Amino acid sequence: MKLINRLLLLLLLASMPHGRALAQSNGGPNPACFLHTVQKGQSLYSISSIYQVSQDDIIRLNPGCETRIYAGQTLKIPQAQGQSMPQYHTIQAHETLYQLTVKYGVPAQRICQANPGLSAQNFKIGQVILIPVAEKENPASTQSAQPERETTAQQPAGGGSPSRCRDMHKVKRKETIYSISRQYGISKEELIAANPELKKGLKRGSFLCIPYPKEEESIQFVEQPRQQPQEKETGNRELFAANKEKGERPATIKAAIVLPFLPQGNNAATSSKMVEYYEGFLIAADSLKKQGVSIDLHVYDSGNNESTLSAVLNREELKDMHIIFGPMHASHIQPLASFAHKHGIHLVIPFSSKDDEVFHNPEIFQINTPQSYLYSEVYEHFLRKFPNANVVFLENKSDTKGKAQFIEGLKEELDAHAIPYATASASSTSAALKPLLRAGKDNIFIPASGSNAILINLLPQLTVLKRENAGESISLFGYPEWQTYTKDHLERFYELDTYFYSSFYTNNLFPAAVQFTASYRNWYGKDMVNSYPKFGMLGFDTGYFFLKALSQYGTGFESNLGDIRVHPIQTGFKFERASNWGGFINRKVFFVHFTKDYELIKLDFE
Repeated sequence: MKLINRLLLLLLLASMPHGRALAQSNGGPNPACFLHTVQKGQSLYSISSIYQVSQDDIIRLNPGCETRIYAGQTLKIPQAQGQSMPQYHTIQAHETLYQLTVKYGVPAQRICQANPGLSAQNFKIGQVILIPVAEKENPASTQSAQPERETTAQQPAGGGSPSRCRDMHKVKRKETIYSISRQYGISKEELIAANPELKKGLKRGSFLCIPYPKEEESIQFVEQPRQQPQEKETGNRELFAANKEKGERPATIKAAIVLPFLPQGNNAATSSKMVEYYEGFLIAADSLKKQGVSIDLHVYDSGNNESTLSAVLNREELKDMHIIFGPMHASHIQPLASFAHKHGIHLVIPFSSKDDEVFHNPEIFQINTPQSYLYSEVYEHFLRKFPNANVVFLENKSDTKGKAQFIEGLKEELDAHAIPYATASASSTSAALKPLLRAGKDNIFIPASGSNAILINLLPQLTVLKRENAGESISLFGYPEWQTYTKDHLERFYELDTYFYSSFYTNNLFPAAVQFTASYRNWYGKDMVNSYPKFGMLGFDTGYFFLKALSQYGTGFESNLGDIRVHPIQTGFKFERASNWGGFINRKVFFVHFTKDYELIKLDFE
């Protein structure tokens, strides 16, 4: 009978769907998959980039996710196999950091280092964390340390003194005397007394004698089991506090700019923009200098090919930077990001939004928001601003600059919040649009394209509609590129109560913009190029924000991002980590509003 039951159980297990079997395997190291909860703004591409797996592998485990995913959805993600591969772990109910150190055989310090975004506050159910590969014991250290540990079990031959060391510790990158002493439950003074060479400084890769605590010295000849950093379960708060990275506050900030400054071939226009960015950056550095901030600025021309960048990365002094700004070319991001990660240098990427290094490199601050994250912020602000909306999408199928992805996502959000919408042609007459109006609603017209050609044809019809239906609430909503057309359509933007979203915006009449424009003209004897964004202002904003952060909070300023009080001229800053082990994405979005009372307002929703 028992044999029959076993056979039935085996048949039942064999008949289970493969995906379901995978989903149950998160209980121990090296599971076949783990669970990821989709966060606001994440796309299938960004999730695959975070975990460095293919989108096809995710789709195979989650049929249907190729057409739509949504915030709060749980996806199965394939786990990398092999003992030499780091693992991802989804935190379960009542699980603690200490329990993970036991389960995976990895000290809390290494888990904290691998997950700089993890804290006692966000260590909660559903969070995914990176578990680094367990370090194999160094044969050389085993040979040198083992005899000392063995002598603690008995009196040495000849009646000599027992060993002073209860363990040996190999110094790792970013460790300090304080962090090592805390790890083993001894004082800094005890650690230095056992290792006098520490008076000259701590050297990475060296081995330290870990002495017994003073109260144990009288019985250290008794056999002792090898001590681990935590012998009893320690709470998350205590573990994170003991292993929190502490950044230095440098007397002089060492900063580098790595951009293609010299014109080569047909890139003269790009080169001039990079020079303008640098010129704005210099004004920021000068402003901080007047506040007493010391800055050592290094500037390098990265050129347009990787060989030129490689020569820059071989410069010895670049390894000592606290922060690097650049690059411009997408092909330069990976080598520069790898260099920054290797040497623990913050990297600010001012331009590109399409590279995936930010998803798994904790040193990166990406200024230009990836599209899916940008759109999610816009949707949230739109619903907050227009809860009583009636939306009319104006389509032009022949337009090549369409916003199909934006429109599709907004429609999904409107459906989820029971907000009505309709669709019409962008070439519709005012008479054809009138039946789509809804009394008592905010009638919002949204073109499905950001092109100026659409505006030229559409604005006259909407203006007539607005004038003929003065009792109705009618507004126009659009896109960041509209600010480059403002001069052409300013009057109608005001009359149509127009909004557009953007991460970059300045009103040239704002006092800060007027002052900066005058300073730029005085410094360089020229005006900035009329572009979107203005690169001189971008250079000032990014330079001032990050140099100010370093001066106030040191190299660990990422722990105080919410406390950095600056007033950018053009660029908004709201940084969030892409993952616990990844870098920071800028998610700041404004709505710019041309009111029917002829006021220009930048709406900040934070």
